[in-house]
Amino acid sequence: MKIEGSHTIPAPRDRVFAALTDPDVLQKCIPGCEELQKTADNQYSAKLSAGVGSIKAVFTATVCLEEVTPPTHYKLVVEGKAQPGFVKGTGSLDLAEKDGGTEINYTGDVNVGGMLASVGQRMLQATANMLAGKFFSTLEAETKG
Repeated sequence: MKIEGSHTIPAPRDRVFAALTDPDVLQKCIPGCEELQKTADNQYSAKLSAGVGSIKAVFTATVCLEEVTPPTHYKLVVEGKAQPGFVKGTGSLDLAEKDGGTEINYTGDVNVGGMLASVGQRMLQATANMLAGKFFSTLEAETKG
């Protein structure tokens, strides 16, 4: 499944990029993230509560930041497992200055398996879009000031 979009945040690009690479801010921004611990440079272990439709679970995941080019780009790689299945995803974030703020263009690929895959493409797509919206609205709140 592909996801893509853009979101403009009324904050300087350096501040937005710093927030996007700060584990404390990321933990607040990632919906359902209960824990995010650094395990190596640009690598984290995470505990995420998530669900699609009636399928809910706590995932153990690894989160890696790759291709980090401050303050304009990075790639996020997530792999998570739980009782009802797995989630693997990659996403690229590109930051550009725009009208005194920062425009974030994002693209990503998400693969799900197990019972999660049984809920259907439309529900998965709607959930992914909702989670992206929550992520960016929390990021916007975190970068104000």
